[in-house]
Amino acid sequence: MTAEQSTSDDLDAVLDRLAHGLAHPIRSPLLHDPGEEGLDYEELSFPSQDGIPLEAWYVPCEGSDRLIVCMHPRSFSRAGVPAHLEPWRSAFGTGLGNDFDVNFVPNYRILHDNGYHVLAFDFRNFGLSAAANGGFPSNFRFEARDVLGALAHVRSHPELAGMKLGLFAACLGADSTFRAISAEPRAFDGVRCLVAPLLLSPRAILERQLERAGLAEHADEVDRRQQLHTSIRLAEGSPARFAPDVLLPTLTYGVHDDALVDRSDLQRIFDRIGAADKSLFWIHGTTRRWDGYAHFQRHPERVLEWLDARME
Repeated sequence: MTAEQSTSDDLDAVLDRLAHGLAHPIRSPLLHDPGEEGLDYEELSFPSQDGIPLEAWYVPCEGSDRLIVCMHPRSFSRAGVPAHLEPWRSAFGTGLGNDFDVNFVPNYRILHDNGYHVLAFDFRNFGLSAAANGGFPSNFRFEARDVLGALAHVRSHPELAGMKLGLFAACLGADSTFRAISAEPRAFDGVRCLVAPLLLSPRAILERQLERAGLAEHADEVDRRQQLHTSIRLAEGSPARFAPDVLLPTLTYGVHDDALVDRSDLQRIFDRIGAADKSLFWIHGTTRRWDGYAHFQRHPERVLEWLDARME
């Protein structure tokens, strides 16, 4: 084998590995639960719109008539992600600082203590929810059905149906909600607002990953290869496509100097959101995307003020 052949084979292996990672997202275990924060909670299961069983926690707040449905990012669960452990540490960019445990349970404590019931569920193929569609991601086509299933569960539940309803959906959760709104806008009638931190285009994170590796010119080829697994091009799931249909009051935020994706991606999505009542703020002083996921539990005041004003 010549040196030129070896280099070509090495590149081919790298591109295949990237495509495989996009098509086969890692599943995170639930290493935390609301009991750790002294919260009473129920374990629930309800069907997605297409019947896939979804696992959830319900954290009641006595005397409240306000409910927040919480949705997690890709490869996380309703409990968070154990990125301080392998293989999760390596899965999200070695050397980028996203190597600490992200625990979402404190988010539910904060929401509860500020007068909200909480329903947090695992998307299909993540957490404890069922495997579906071969385990492949769908650029939010199938995951949007999980969002619609959660709304249907709320509206069919005797205790939840009459509550004021808001959504707190990060990354995968936000992108899936955008697609669900575009597909079935009437399903969101009565939803008061959406907190949608760290919105992300799948193609944008691939391009940044390749740029860091000095392989920026190979984005189309990696996308083609992951399509051989999933049948779907990354661009199909861009939330910017669906953003004009999002008319709910929407708050988003991101890490200004995020090492995993250029901030122009979030800005472009935000600019296209159709809601008249929309807001974006940036987190400064870090390059770690995980600091964005932990921001609410560290600095909840701004988000709570925005939520409270729209959930009255």
